[in-house]
Amino acid sequence: MRLVCISDTHGDHEKVTLPSGDLLIHAGDVTGHGTEAETRGFFDWFKSQPFEYKICIAGNHDTFMEQEPEMSRQMADDAGVILLNDSGVDINGFSFWGSPITPRFMDWAFMADAGADIETHWNQIPTNTDVLVTHGPPYGILDEVVREGMEKEHVGCPSLLSRIAVVKPQIHVFGHIHEGHGSELINGVLYRNVSTMNRHYQIANDVQVIDLN
Repeated sequence: MRLVCISDTHGDHEKVTLPSGDLLIHAGDVTGHGTEAETRGFFDWFKSQPFEYKICIAGNHDTFMEQEPEMSRQMADDAGVILLNDSGVDINGFSFWGSPITPRFMDWAFMADAGADIETHWNQIPTNTDVLVTHGPPYGILDEVVREGMEKEHVGCPSLLSRIAVVKPQIHVFGHIHEGHGSELINGVLYRNVSTMNRHYQIANDVQVIDLN
């Protein structure tokens, strides 16, 4: 099964050129400002893409999806999209789990405090998960942001990294940190930061394709 993976389109999804595949995954930040109109526009676009299966999670910019979860789920259902929120789905014998949660930073959507608060989310990830989709990265893996003076800082979640060590999914797909776009294979887990925008909020990063066997 071929997975086509994007994230962090921030309302500019129509500028993305998608290759063919079986399952389209969007790993959050579908909107720029988190409005209802943007959310509806995204699901209209997502619906029109020629994939047999479509999975989406929200991100920290997607305020409407946090404030109106039932309406957002109805939008997704109407578009034929599987919207995951600390939940999972089985497709063609593979188990997928998705979560929009990221460590708290300022006052964005779908955030949790470090420690026990965020671990209540990660502890829900089943140990039989094949493909994990989260908005943010685990600590130390494709999670560096560029600060003033071009200093780099790891901002991923240590608790997520610890849970992945237990679950050991085949693939972990995420975004959130635009400049972390890329791929790493560590201890048998294929990590993919699939952010589609670069650090300047421009659609610039390659769409990532993964063959799941």
